[in-house]
Amino acid sequence: MKVLVTGFDPFGGDKVNPAYEAVKKMPEKIAGAEIIKVEVPTVFGKSSQVVKEAIQEHQPEIVICVGQAGGRSAVSFERVAINLAEARIEDNEGNQPFDTALEPEGPAAYFTSLPIKAMTKNVQEHGLPAYISYTAGTFVCNDIMYRLLHLIETEFPTIRGGFIHVPFSPDQVIDRPVGTPAMSLDDIAASLTYAVEAAIENKEDISGNAGTTH
Repeated sequence: MKVLVTGFDPFGGDKVNPAYEAVKKMPEKIAGAEIIKVEVPTVFGKSSQVVKEAIQEHQPEIVICVGQAGGRSAVSFERVAINLAEARIEDNEGNQPFDTALEPEGPAAYFTSLPIKAMTKNVQEHGLPAYISYTAGTFVCNDIMYRLLHLIETEFPTIRGGFIHVPFSPDQVIDRPVGTPAMSLDDIAASLTYAVEAAIENKEDISGNAGTTH
């Protein structure tokens, strides 16, 4: 089995992106599966094209894209991606779309095909915080998740895929407001590792209430 795990390059003025830095720290094999690691650009459309090319080259069974969510305090597993680009800031090529459908003929939303409840549970059982999120935003993280799931729906139906958000790393919050959440790269990498382990070992998700009030 092969698992493709991607992470974004730095954006928004930061010199590092903990997404790919943590991905690089993951083991080369998890639960017997080969881990393929790929950096993707923080650019609308181009990031998913890199994913598509990596899928065609490596033929993975699972694809997990990872991105930074500054302000979150733990690794979070995204449930849904929406068919909308609404960029608060420019991407790394100066694009700032708004009121724009990612796929004009696509559905309003896609739900992840990863067993995110099992993944969350496995991370928590190893002593690390994790939770399920119901918004991937409207920037390039949502873009890559939506387009990945669209690729799975239209071209690669045997693949399971989804998206994970990770917090800032400690070096990123030095000049940010006091109290801005951060997590060490080692803990982020460990969380991703336990998540991938659960994705490999659970073809179907576990049952349980992961609802939120807001």
